Amino acid sequence: MTGTKKGIELLLNTSAILKCVIALMQDDSPVIAKDASLLLINISAEEEGANTLLLISETSTIDADHNISSNLVNTCLRYIMDKNSVIADPCSMILSNLTRSRNHVERFIKLMEKSSYTWDSIVTAFTTVTYNCKGADLDYVATVLSNLSQSLSVRRYIMDKDRCVIQRLLPFTEHKNDVRRYGIVATLRNCCFDIDNHDWLLGSEVDILPHILLPLAGPEELPEEDNDKLPLDLQYLPETKERETNPDIRTMLLETLNQLCATKSGRILLREKNAYAILREYHKWEKNKSILLACENVVDILIRTEEEIGLDNLKDVDVPSKYEEEFHKMNEEFISEK
Repeated sequence: MTGTKKGIELLLNTSAILKCVIALMQDDSPVIAKDASLLLINISAEEEGANTLLLISETSTIDADHNISSNLVNTCLRYIMDKNSVIADPCSMILSNLTRSRNHVERFIKLMEKSSYTWDSIVTAFTTVTYNCKGADLDYVATVLSNLSQSLSVRRYIMDKDRCVIQRLLPFTEHKNDVRRYGIVATLRNCCFDIDNHDWLLGSEVDILPHILLPLAGPEELPEEDNDKLPLDLQYLPETKERETNPDIRTMLLETLNQLCATKSGRILLREKNAYAILREYHKWEKNKSILLACENVVDILIRTEEEIGLDNLKDVDVPSKYEEEFHKMNEEFISEK
């Protein structure tokens, strides 16, 4: 039934059935628990379904005799944190679906903060490669983090200077799994919208730039003067070095660089670290027109002098709506050109 929209609609009209399915996800039988969790993945993939499941979680009850809860958020967190859980990955997918809509993020955060699990414990589970003994990889926790990083409170946690959260996420921009890479790059991009933290992000404590540039770098042999200016992790890359294969991730990496170019100090550092050399070679390789445009937007900023730019913060520029429409039209024409 959950394979069709009509089937999901029928189930959403009966919350008692959904509560039973949440209870079945907590069954001692791995087969029953897994089937129930897969059913909830399908339901939560629909925005109305996610809303209904969040509402059930917000008004949840606990069967004291059997320790069964109808709070889906807490239940999924419990299985994600259980090192012996066989449904940790489906639970990660459910939480990813529940947090996809911006309208659901703050509701989820409240439920999360009422649970017995901390942000630190979840990040530890996610960043520990062999955390789950049953082979679950918890990759979808990355998309949960990216969805939640739309919230200022979560971004403050990730960029808490007294913790070491964002630093633990950085290595996963080069992870073999697309879902994990996508979620972490999206998280980093969201964090870079907070320009007050740019100096810290680009400084030695975090050093975010090499982790953003490396996926865009290829095996090309650069002139020695270009190599010497690059961060150490980007110098003399092997012939086997491959660029990011996922176009959506490449787009987000370029959007992140664009955000880091918002402030004068960020632009100066990107020039000093020779980000242009990586983008120059990347531009020759990229075939997707819309991504080429994103790349050119960053390059256009980097090749201009600060005197030409004339602003410390590019976000202070107020573009009249008529010009916004014209720029949008020009972009569309560029993308549509053969």
